[in-house]
Amino acid sequence: MTAETTQHLWEIDHPYYCEPGNFFKNGQHAVFNSWQEFAEETVFATGDRDLNLLFRWDWHKPGHHEWDGPEHLLLFFVLQRKSFNCSVQISVTEADEPAVRAFLAECAQALRATWEPILDAPAR
Repeated sequence: MTAETTQHLWEIDHPYYCEPGNFFKNGQHAVFNSWQEFAEETVFATGDRDLNLLFRWDWHKPGHHEWDGPEHLLLFFVLQRKSFNCSVQISVTEADEPAVRAFLAECAQALRATWEPILDAPAR
């Protein structure tokens, strides 16, 4: 890892939390048994980053941030054309971190493109 990526994904503690699923519609939370299953079997991994916009992720690992359940990754998406959010839960291991990091970096570029015009603009 480089100096910029010395922090493991499971060490990052995001402010607040995001509830899995969708408050207004049941069945909007999917569970995958591995990163490989997620990457090979879902359009969230292979599809359009703007259509399925990832807005948050959380890697839960026992011993970090008061988590004592099984290790997994939560991904939260807004399906922009359908105007609703959904989530996925993926069983992961430390060995999955490079692939997950690459996926998150790609998704971050799509999210950044949405906000780019105002990110470095001075406040008025």
